[in-house]
Amino acid sequence: MASASKIQLSLDHCGEFHAPNISKESAVTGSEVLQENHEEHHIFFNESGFHNHIAHHIPTIYALGASPSTIRKHYANNKSYQRPPQPLDRDMVQNFHDLKAFLDHLGQERFYHDYLIFFQDEISKIGHKEVINRYMLKGDERANAILVRMYAGFLHPIIHLGFGVEFNQPAIIAEALAQAAVHDGWIGPFLLATEKAASNTQTSKSLVEILDQIRADPKLCAAAHWDDGNKIRDGILARAPDEMIKYAAQWRVGVDDLEAKTAEMTNAAVYFTGAAQHPPKQIKFDFYYMHCVNSSIFFSAFLKQPWLSSEHKIRLLQFKGWVDLAMYASRRAPEALLDEVVNYRPKYPEDGWDGVIRRVLEHEDDGHASKLVRALRHGEEICRPYEDDPRFRVKGDMWLKLGHMAIDSVEDTGEPWVRSADFDEAWEKYEDRPRAQL
Repeated sequence: MASASKIQLSLDHCGEFHAPNISKESAVTGSEVLQENHEEHHIFFNESGFHNHIAHHIPTIYALGASPSTIRKHYANNKSYQRPPQPLDRDMVQNFHDLKAFLDHLGQERFYHDYLIFFQDEISKIGHKEVINRYMLKGDERANAILVRMYAGFLHPIIHLGFGVEFNQPAIIAEALAQAAVHDGWIGPFLLATEKAASNTQTSKSLVEILDQIRADPKLCAAAHWDDGNKIRDGILARAPDEMIKYAAQWRVGVDDLEAKTAEMTNAAVYFTGAAQHPPKQIKFDFYYMHCVNSSIFFSAFLKQPWLSSEHKIRLLQFKGWVDLAMYASRRAPEALLDEVVNYRPKYPEDGWDGVIRRVLEHEDDGHASKLVRALRHGEEICRPYEDDPRFRVKGDMWLKLGHMAIDSVEDTGEPWVRSADFDEAWEKYEDRPRAQL
């Protein structure tokens, strides 16, 4: 049985979207490698804060039907560059029960192991549901400090938490909380200021309406510069914070439309990610936008948790929508070329989703591609009831075409992901498409 310190995948919790052919043997193998990763590896594989994605990759391919041998192959590829956690300081773990000590050590990666054991101990005492509600969603200073950090690091902590919740793994939830604790909190003022501004918004606009507004705002579109170290922090929030808050606050979620707004967020993220192409250059997905899509699936999982209040579900979803809008602006709000999706000609047009999934299970990377394919397949399902809603611009066979675009693009030549899609500099190293594809 899964616990605060033991990972055990179960056929009862195979994910929001999963293949029908998941085996018990794959669950056992996935559990074994995830347990090894949990015990032996840091959450960052280097001191620059690059994320260890093993706890994302393995559950994703497990859900997509990977065999035990495929799971072991991908784990071996990605464990080779991991590093061990810092030595545990038990005194520090105890100190975290003091509010000041807990807050004073936030944002420092060397305390990851200490925060991990702290949260594991708390989960062992009161359960992961109460720990999330108390340490992340309570609304006090400590909880807000953790909550806003969940949306830092290009959404990696909330992605990690999503895997823990979706697959019912308290140990992965402890990893996520500790990961959030050691991220910077600079996204917090933007989220909390937007929350305050949104409280005065009577009627919500749709996300795609706001995307259009952002693209039409010359100050916001030009706020991020190519040489910014972080284009949200050093670009958008440094040069156009008021504009960003003004636009983001126009999107609100109510109790009665949580499900529809979750689907809307998913559709909008897929729209601005998949359509951010740069013809005649080869098809590539933006690395940063891709995380907006990859994280979308977990908000369906959050919706289904009876131990999360409607108020907390709304807050989680609103923060996600607001970060997506800032992410879109931070890459200079590229025009969404939806015809690039509609008219896409796949490499293997005879393949349906099964063929796309089969290929992505064999693709060697750190899990980004398989997460993208699973999120797209899930998005198709939850958006289907809204095909006639103008808020939903991705519909019909666009979903499968996007799945083809995803796997075709990462198998193509050049780096698998373009970084900052509306900057010409980002595309300089990519080839032009063959004339027949134009």
